[in-house]
Amino acid sequence: MHSTKRENRTLVNSPNILKCYWIASRPKTWIASVSPVLIGTSLAIHQGSFSWVIFILTLLFSLCIQIGTNFANDSFDFINGADTEERKGPKRATQQGWISPSKMLQAAFIVFGLALFFALPLLFLAGLWSVPVALLCILFGILYTGGPKPLGYLGLGEILVFVFFGPVAVCGSYFLQTGYVDQVSFFASLSPALLSTAILAANNLRDEHSDRKANKKTLVVRWGRLFGSCEYTALTLSSLLIPVLLVSQNLAPKSILLSCSILPLSVPLIKKSFRFKDPIELITLLQGTSFLLFIYTLFFCIAMIW
Repeated sequence: MHSTKRENRTLVNSPNILKCYWIASRPKTWIASVSPVLIGTSLAIHQGSFSWVIFILTLLFSLCIQIGTNFANDSFDFINGADTEERKGPKRATQQGWISPSKMLQAAFIVFGLALFFALPLLFLAGLWSVPVALLCILFGILYTGGPKPLGYLGLGEILVFVFFGPVAVCGSYFLQTGYVDQVSFFASLSPALLSTAILAANNLRDEHSDRKANKKTLVVRWGRLFGSCEYTALTLSSLLIPVLLVSQNLAPKSILLSCSILPLSVPLIKKSFRFKDPIELITLLQGTSFLLFIYTLFFCIAMIW
């Protein structure tokens, strides 16, 4: 790995410090951490189990993990040379010179500390076995772009996102409310896992050029844009099969098929993933995929609760 800059300058026209950290937290992608908690909790409500305290603590823990990871990525991607002036996409606070890499990393650890604080009552409730799970969430949030061999730079990003934003988060939220995990919660976890991974695939398509120069070997860098577009398509469309599976096995009410109504919204996004001319066009692809996950989650939760 290499660094184009170690400590960047603070620009005169930088946004105020709170806005800088707000931008670095990437709020438009928060749905990836909110969705699995909502889905897992809605399944628990359908089973007659619900606690507001557990729900709020779980949601705060999940959000803090994602924000801490985003802060760490903002710092490490700049240090590793992945975030440069050539990068297409939303501004990154460290690369723009708004916040130094060390300050951004400090913020990441503060947010991870908050995550542990919110998790403490949940860990007590779940038992000692849950402690390693919580710590792994934080560890992988750091190692995704940090450490001597960042996992995201080895092409392992999709696996991590799928596992932690799917089965771990949905089944974990469901377990905290009900005290057990079943096949319904596992199968239901696959759709947010697939759509969250599709968000990452859209991001990697957009950043292919800068990632290649930084030796960040995402799957798109390894196997090309056509693979990335096909990957995005497969992830998006596969997510629609989960409600069908649940209904066909009599594991969920037929009303969750309403979640499949995101299909018409996904078609133009899939076309864009193949037909874009400038990577900057894929900013809307990432935002659109986040919206798909939002709509899917909304309809799924309504169906399970009502």
